[in-house]
Amino acid sequence: MRVGYIGLGSMGKPMASHLAPAGFETTVFDLVSDSVKALVDTGARAGASAGEVAAASDVLCLCVPADEHVRSVLLGDSAPGALDELAPGSVVAIHSTIRPETVEEMHEAASQRGCTVIDAAVTGGELGAREGELVFLVGGEDAAVEKVQPVLEASSKLVIHAGPRGAGAKLKLAVNLLSYVHFAAVREAFGLAQVAGIDSKHLIEATRANGQLSDMEMQFVASASLPQEMVLPDEVQDAMRVQLFNAEKDLAHALELARKEGLALPTAATVSQGIARVYRVEDRRRR
Repeated sequence: MRVGYIGLGSMGKPMASHLAPAGFETTVFDLVSDSVKALVDTGARAGASAGEVAAASDVLCLCVPADEHVRSVLLGDSAPGALDELAPGSVVAIHSTIRPETVEEMHEAASQRGCTVIDAAVTGGELGAREGELVFLVGGEDAAVEKVQPVLEASSKLVIHAGPRGAGAKLKLAVNLLSYVHFAAVREAFGLAQVAGIDSKHLIEATRANGQLSDMEMQFVASASLPQEMVLPDEVQDAMRVQLFNAEKDLAHALELARKEGLALPTAATVSQGIARVYRVEDRRRR
């Protein structure tokens, strides 16, 4: 099977690195040439553009930051988009965390070209991507999901077909909402222990023993426990801002979905207002 991959960031690159070794004829594209080279070293072929990747794909995977990037790649801006180069019968798997409405919008555009879009949101973090231990949250028609399933299995331990198109995106928003609320609680609990003179190792020991602190949250504890002077350098702040961008986007999408369904999410709304503090981003306008 020919697989194309567009978007080789912190998640996309390790996810795509499993494809060529698993026997897929893989073509990749990213604006960062070093990321492309890293995938070529695994056996993939470098595409000169998103359109070239699409033309060489039976399954086209997208792992770009947000809704506007998905639209830009698939529909194009000033130039034709990747959809214009896909052969009829191809399937697009969107791994980005985006609005369910955007998934449907992209499918409508793809269906005019005889193609199908599924949402194949991903959870498990960069470590899970490197280890091939991700969980995919998928929405779409059975036939399209079955076609993409072997591609997803190359980098995952579990593929959940959550329902029709858009179900994977909705499930991912619920999963991420839980994560961000947990992160906010971790940040405050460790802050309280610190000002109260309690060694953080004792808080870790207690909460790990009774199951309150998960393995995923342990990864967050390291940044939450750093001394203030260690989070102020520009390079650290830049990294935190990337995480903050994703958190603000995902929480906004979750709140939008809840409003559409007539559900109040007061805890999520509160966390969204203070998420810059959770990620320790120094920006008075967002704290």
